[in-house]
Amino acid sequence: MTLTTFDDIGRVLREHQHFAILSHVRPDGDALGSQLALALSLQQLGKDVRVWNEDGMLEKYSFLPRAELLTKPPATADNVDVAIALDTAIQNRLGTAFGAIGSAKIWINIDHHPSNPGYGDMVIVDPSAPATGEIIFRLIKSQGLPFNHDIAENLYAAISTDTGSFQYPNTSARTFEIAAELVRAGGLNIGQLSQLLYESYPRRRLELLRELLRTMRFTEHDRVASFTLSLKTAADLGVLPEDNEGLIDHLRAIRSVIVAVFFEELKDGKVRVSMRSKNEAFDVCAICQKFGGGGHTLAAGARIRGSLAEVEEKFLEEIREVVKRGS
Repeated sequence: MTLTTFDDIGRVLREHQHFAILSHVRPDGDALGSQLALALSLQQLGKDVRVWNEDGMLEKYSFLPRAELLTKPPATADNVDVAIALDTAIQNRLGTAFGAIGSAKIWINIDHHPSNPGYGDMVIVDPSAPATGEIIFRLIKSQGLPFNHDIAENLYAAISTDTGSFQYPNTSARTFEIAAELVRAGGLNIGQLSQLLYESYPRRRLELLRELLRTMRFTEHDRVASFTLSLKTAADLGVLPEDNEGLIDHLRAIRSVIVAVFFEELKDGKVRVSMRSKNEAFDVCAICQKFGGGGHTLAAGARIRGSLAEVEEKFLEEIREVVKRGS
């Protein structure tokens, strides 16, 4: 890894022709919006661009401009000039998208997770950015890359979703300035876009929340809250993995809660753990890193092999120790 600048990235984007843009499994709005925005800009330069994610385009974000460009990776590996990983702290979290790259002359890693170890040939990891979409905007602007309404809408969705609609602590004045520029330059309809992002859920999501709340558990004098999702419950409700995005915030919003945890049973014998903290003194990224995961100080996750009950007890015990030390 060498020190990389936007000028370095801009030069690579202009000098090469065939690109693959990838992001992490179980993608969120930041991952998908950032991928589409960069892909659309490169296409305007006349580049050949593949946009892959293991899960494909999620139903909830299918309204994003040119969403059809983002597909599941092919079964047969493909060779490209440049592979670009976006919003992915750990390279193996690219999943099957990583395996779809037969060879690449250059690997670029653009991310905002502080736990990112800096994999790849060219790396820009900016933990001060609340969303990877903000970094992509700065890249496009600084390099004079093509920009239009569709790119602006994808970047706005990326930044808005990863900042909790501009509510999370890492939202800065620069974030608002970028959002304003996206609205102004892209001619965005914020009311309509916000409704699509935050007020257009399927009924099954609310039914899922009802079942999750039935599993609520509180420890450490209500400072730690958690709920669990079993494979059976998910199957009975017919929910999609994307349906649980953001539901942990219902626990985090409780006044007494400092740390919220969501345990989700997966089909591969692992449990997906999502964590949120309201206090930087309780670093959930540090906890997740002990179990092979990562993320941010206030939002992190991990995937751990074991039963739902085993992982829940193991994780909650670690959290209790951290909370006790911080008391």
